[in-house]
Amino acid sequence: MTDARSIDLKAIPARPMPTDLLVRLLPGTLLCGAVSAGAVGLEQLETRLFGQAWLESLVLAILLGTVIRTAWKPDARWVPGIQFSAKILLEIAVLLLGASISAQAIASAGPALLAGIVGTVAIAICASYGLARLLRLPQRMAILIACGNSICGNSAIAAVAPIIGADCDDIATSIAFTAVLGVGVVLGLPFLAGLLHLTDLSFGVFAGLTVYAVPQVLAATAPVSALSVQMGTLVKLVRVLMLGPVCVVLALLAGSLRETEPGQHRRSGGLAGISAHRLVPWFIVGFLALAGLRSADLVPHAALAPTAQLTGILTVISMAALGLGVDVRVVARAGLRVTGVVTLSLVLLGGIALVLIRFLGLG
Repeated sequence: MTDARSIDLKAIPARPMPTDLLVRLLPGTLLCGAVSAGAVGLEQLETRLFGQAWLESLVLAILLGTVIRTAWKPDARWVPGIQFSAKILLEIAVLLLGASISAQAIASAGPALLAGIVGTVAIAICASYGLARLLRLPQRMAILIACGNSICGNSAIAAVAPIIGADCDDIATSIAFTAVLGVGVVLGLPFLAGLLHLTDLSFGVFAGLTVYAVPQVLAATAPVSALSVQMGTLVKLVRVLMLGPVCVVLALLAGSLRETEPGQHRRSGGLAGISAHRLVPWFIVGFLALAGLRSADLVPHAALAPTAQLTGILTVISMAALGLGVDVRVVARAGLRVTGVVTLSLVLLGGIALVLIRFLGLG
C-alpha cells in the first residue's frame, strides 16, 4: 500500500481555480467591453447627428477593435479575455438568438412562400460559394461570405465561423465588407421599389430576402409602407431560422471542409473522426431548443425583450474581440477580391429573389 507521505505533491498538476480563471479572463474581457461601449456611443452620436445610425454598434465595434489592434498589439495579459469574448460569448449570443424564432409566425406566411425562402437561401449559398471559389477565395472565406449574404449577414458569419474553424481575419474581413454593402442596400432598396414596379407586399418580400439584419429590414421598408415592414420582417425571420439547419449541415461536413495543409493528405470527409460536440455544436443545439420552446410558448413573454438585449450586447462585445484580433494588413490584401465576390453575390441574391416574387405572383 502506498504511503501517502511519500507522494510528491509538487508533481501533481494543479487545476486552475475559478478565481484564477476569472483573473486571466478579466483584462481582455473588460477591454472588449470598453471597445463595445465606445461603439454604442458612436452609434448614439450618429442617431443624434443624422436622425439614424448608418453604421450599427456591431459594425463599429469591429472597426474600433481593428483600429486599436493596428496601433497596438495586446500582450499575453489581454489575450485570454479577448479569445473568450470572441468565441464563448459569441456562441452564447447565437444560442440566445433562438428565442426570437416562432413557428407560428413562420407558418402564417404560407407554405409556398416558406418553401420559396428556403429554396432561395439554399440556391444563394451554393451559388455564392461557387462564385467565391471561382474567384479563388479561400474555402473558409467563401463559406462565410455565402452564408452571410444568403442568411443574415453578421449573425450568420458569427455563427458559422466557429463551426468551420475560421480565424479572426476571415471573420472580420467578411463582416467588414458585408457591413458596408448592407448600408448601401438599406439606402438603395426604397428607390428600387419604383424602378422594379414592386407592390408594397412584393417589396417587403424582396427586402426580407436581400437585407442582412432585421433592423436594416425595418429601415429599408419603413419609407414604403407598414405592409412592407411586416412582410419584410416576417421573411427575414424565416431566413434567420435557416441559420440552425445550415450550421448543422456544415457541422456534418466539417471534416471535408478543412483545407489541406501543404505537404499533408486531405482527411476524409463525413462523420469519421468528428467528435460529438464538433458534429453538432452545443450552441446550435441550444439555438434549436430555444426556438422550439418559443414555438411552444414556453418562453415567458417578459423574458423576450431582455433576452434580445442580452444577445445584442454579447454580439457587440464579441465583434469588438474579433476586431482586436485582426491584422488589418491581411484584410487589406484580401480587399479587392472579397469586395467583388460580396457584391456579385448580393446581386445574384437579388435576382433570385425577384424570380421567386414573379413565380409566386406577388407583384
